[in-house]
Amino acid sequence: MKNYIKVLGIAAMLLLTACGTSKKTAKAQAYKKAATAANAASKKSKSNEIQPYDKVITKEAKTDTGLFNVHKIDDAYFYEIPDSLLGREMLMVTRIAKTASGLGFGGGKENTQVLRWEKKDKKILLRVVSHNVVADEDLPVHEAVVNSNFEPVLFTFPIKAFSKDSTTTVIDVSDLFEKDVNAIGLGSRYRKRYKVSRLDDSKSFIESVKSYPLNIEARHVKTYNAAEPPSNASTGTISIEINNSMVLLPKEPMKRRYFDERVGWFTSSQIDYGSEAQKSKTVTYLDRWRLEVKDEDIEKFKRGELVEPKKQIMYYIDRATPKKWRKYIKLGIEDWQVAFEAAGFKNAIIAKDPPTVEADPEWTPEDVRYSVVRYLASPIPNANGPHVSDPRSGEILESDINWYHNVMSLVNGWFFVQTAASNPDARTAEFSDEVMGELIRFVSSHEVGHTLGLPHNMGSSAAYKVEDLRNPEFTKKYGTAPSIMDYARFNYIAQPEDKGVALFPNIGIYDKYAISWGYRPILDKSAKAEKDILNSWILEHAGDPMYRFGHQQVGDVVDPSSQTEDLGDDAILASAYGIKNLKRIVPKLIEWTTKDGYDYKDLKNMYGHVISQFNRYMGHVSNNIGGVYEDYKTADQEGAVYTHVDKAHQKNCLSFINKQLFNTPEWLIDTNIFNKIEYSGSVERVRSMQARTLNNILSLGKMARMIENESLNGNNAYTLTEMMRDLRNGIWSELNTGINIDTYRRNLQRAYIDRLEYLMTAETPKSPSSNSSYNKFTPVNTSQSDIRAVVRAELNTLKRLINSRLGGRDSMSRIHLKDAVERINIILDPQ
Repeated sequence: MKNYIKVLGIAAMLLLTACGTSKKTAKAQAYKKAATAANAASKKSKSNEIQPYDKVITKEAKTDTGLFNVHKIDDAYFYEIPDSLLGREMLMVTRIAKTASGLGFGGGKENTQVLRWEKKDKKILLRVVSHNVVADEDLPVHEAVVNSNFEPVLFTFPIKAFSKDSTTTVIDVSDLFEKDVNAIGLGSRYRKRYKVSRLDDSKSFIESVKSYPLNIEARHVKTYNAAEPPSNASTGTISIEINNSMVLLPKEPMKRRYFDERVGWFTSSQIDYGSEAQKSKTVTYLDRWRLEVKDEDIEKFKRGELVEPKKQIMYYIDRATPKKWRKYIKLGIEDWQVAFEAAGFKNAIIAKDPPTVEADPEWTPEDVRYSVVRYLASPIPNANGPHVSDPRSGEILESDINWYHNVMSLVNGWFFVQTAASNPDARTAEFSDEVMGELIRFVSSHEVGHTLGLPHNMGSSAAYKVEDLRNPEFTKKYGTAPSIMDYARFNYIAQPEDKGVALFPNIGIYDKYAISWGYRPILDKSAKAEKDILNSWILEHAGDPMYRFGHQQVGDVVDPSSQTEDLGDDAILASAYGIKNLKRIVPKLIEWTTKDGYDYKDLKNMYGHVISQFNRYMGHVSNNIGGVYEDYKTADQEGAVYTHVDKAHQKNCLSFINKQLFNTPEWLIDTNIFNKIEYSGSVERVRSMQARTLNNILSLGKMARMIENESLNGNNAYTLTEMMRDLRNGIWSELNTGINIDTYRRNLQRAYIDRLEYLMTAETPKSPSSNSSYNKFTPVNTSQSDIRAVVRAELNTLKRLINSRLGGRDSMSRIHLKDAVERINIILDPQ
């Protein structure tokens, strides 16, 4: 027992010793931890302290001089900001420079914003500046505007050092480009689409930061974790290289030129609380290049002589552009010389090859100083011409034309289907280099027009009479439309016997007028004082359709004289000529699109273009039903701005649709083509075409406008009930003739019933949230308008007609008609 107690005592002593040791160890670790934290805090404090210049920008720094001096030390980048540039406004343009397959394209713009660098205590702030709301600084309301327009801070930077003469401030900008700053990184639409969760810091880095006299170019690779990446899905990430161009805005903004909707133009705008109007006023002004007369040439300009501008508009052709197409793109750019001559300038717009890598290794198309026709390795069949402008004045600072490789396939299909009937050069699936070169020149000219400030003028082509487009002398002088900015592609109206007729649009009368109106200097006048002169220039051509501007319309087409892809002043006659040509092309499709040893892909592609072109004709005609012409005017001009389409013309348009489309277009049904391109689909294709146009005619907007037209103009209007009767008589003509109903017509008749069912339950449409100048919207309360009442009456009438005329038909026709009655019963009585 004593021994046991002794052992326990020893054990207890050992335990106490162990506990004491443990407590001492824990206390030591705590002291050590606190010391480490204090040391870290001390180091952090020291790192945040402003250091001598030589301690920060060491001898190891690699320096690039320019707008700011940019210093690279190991993997860190430092900006040395002159005090003279603190408070100056700069435009940041964010582009995707390189991207993974399926995620945008190299050169695509993601964001633009105005920034300002400010010094506050021991920090530099990078603020986002808005010019949306303004008031003159001398007015009392300016203070209220400032208070309601607070500039958010995009990023803050501890000041690292001052230069020895204290005129510059050094900051470390590495985190701005390495961290996930949304405003200069991947756009929100891509983040949502590919379910991006966060930035992967370990796979993101700065590629380069380069400084130029007026701008700084930063390239950084960003890798994001993504649940649904568009390519390389096994990585679970998206990697892109982003280029941020920061350009110094002019100290003195360019003189504005105020917008007038009678002349189409891309614009910038502000809400001005300092105007004399008794409300806040939106001020809208043109986006345009700064073209100014040299001081020594002012007298020449006043005498009407052409002069060169102080600074030319210059476009470079991307090094990636195939050599054989470069000359055609250049021609398309310099085609605009004639328009600038109308504005008083010669040699105003120039196309150049970029310097070689050996001559200038620093040259890059991402540099905001250069406007470039970017050649993009993308399957997108398109091209576009965006620009970057100074929000204070509308001055275009830089513009890139994005030229997607497959735009050639698009113009190839258009040119084939619109001209092959009369043009031997287009009777092949692959054009000669000369023909394709001219097509490229046309696309280049159109896109350059956008970069000069001109939007689409879809009302231009309606200025020409249809028969004039068959006249060689007229078309060679005027092209296919007064504006190349219309979608008046190629002359589908020209018939094989119209020898020598021109097939292309060119820089037309409207283009010269618009460029002159927007760019011709008005010397010694303020922007406000110019307005009377600009108005007088418009009034000189008032009422002349050659000088008319018509908006592009998206969704519901209200104005049938301002449509895409159409030609001439009469959609019925123009489409009739177009269909004649399509009927000539279809029997020749196999001959013109196939070669020994090759498959039928080109045949399938071109037959698809035939279908698309035919659908366009049906749209051009059907959009006249319920249409309203829009002709912009100001109060000093006589006549209406809005005029309903003539009753007889609307009625004739529906008759044309009944004849050309709703009566099955047998000429499109060619079994010799189908057995080479598809195992099924011909019946569905016809149904789809017919349903598309039927739904367009029976759209809520068109029906509401027809009701309104009747209420305003009485018997002069093509009424909704008349239209519904004419439509029914066309689609259900077999009820009057007693003949059997074939597959195509049965499908059309079911599509008709389905559309009436939709109209019985359709909700009141919401106004589109995007640009209202493109999205036309006709308000209608569907439950309280006449639409449902008229539809119900049509269903009852159709039901009675079917029930009275069931006999004397084949079994499939009877089955179909009985089914139609059952469908109508369910619509009228859903219970």
